[in-house]
Amino acid sequence: MTTPTQSITVNDVAPRDGLQIESRFVPTEEKIRLIDALSRTGLAKIEATSFTSPKAIPNLRDAEEVMRGIERVPGVDYVVLVPNEKGAERALACGVDEINLVLSASDSHGRANLRMTAEQSLERFAKILEITKGSDVFVNASISTAFGCPFEGEVPFKRVLSITEKLLALGVQGITLCDTTGMANPRQVADLSRETLSRWPWLPVTLHVHNTRGMGLANALVAWQSGITRFDAALGGLGGCPYAPGATGNVCTEDLVHMFEQMGVETGVDLDRLIAAAELLPAMIGHDVPGQVVKAGTSDRRYPLPETANG
Repeated sequence: MTTPTQSITVNDVAPRDGLQIESRFVPTEEKIRLIDALSRTGLAKIEATSFTSPKAIPNLRDAEEVMRGIERVPGVDYVVLVPNEKGAERALACGVDEINLVLSASDSHGRANLRMTAEQSLERFAKILEITKGSDVFVNASISTAFGCPFEGEVPFKRVLSITEKLLALGVQGITLCDTTGMANPRQVADLSRETLSRWPWLPVTLHVHNTRGMGLANALVAWQSGITRFDAALGGLGGCPYAPGATGNVCTEDLVHMFEQMGVETGVDLDRLIAAAELLPAMIGHDVPGQVVKAGTSDRRYPLPETANG
């Protein structure tokens, strides 16, 4: 068993992964307000938007306006998703800190979601990396359906590891293992986490899990026990996947931070400020959020004794 570190870093993906799937467009000024609130919580990274076609993701059609309108807080990296060369050029023009590329470990999911197989995605990534060459931008690649595909079932680890090897050969600097449709179980997560870190101990590896079947925190916990120290999460538990019916979204940021902080694991995040940011969401998106801590409060919260108990 790996001896876990006593600190982790958290990347909130709600402004991109969460808002992109909402039924209504969140106005630009509200997106900026949300990101600025997140920037003051101590989060290591915030995935702010996606430089994709407005036709593909109309909810994020204001990517430039958002990136130019937010207040950049020192110590926070602002990440954007980039699907192609044009998106990379737009992102570089906005001075982003990190670019996130996405491909699927399952060709069935890749064709359905991205209209590309993994090999086709890798060819595109090579062109994107040519554009970023010479810049200070960190390039990360997220491997979707790393733990399971809704069309093919379980994805073999050797497939995920092979894709990781090809990504690193292209010049990608970090990898995210994604449980895109919430199919992962703790044993899977522990095994793939250990195998990936064993092969590339120097590699920044992030875990991105969804809470579709209620196992998000359990999967994050075993990943940490296996040596993972970087986690994606979404404020309020926003997000989802069109190919995961009933999905409740990403693992919730404030729930994840609360769990680790209660265990004595440093996150660097001010939980009170994070909860305050989560409280902005229902009015912003027009519905309740699945996060638990924002509703119940932290576990060290104390209440007055009921009068009936004094009788």
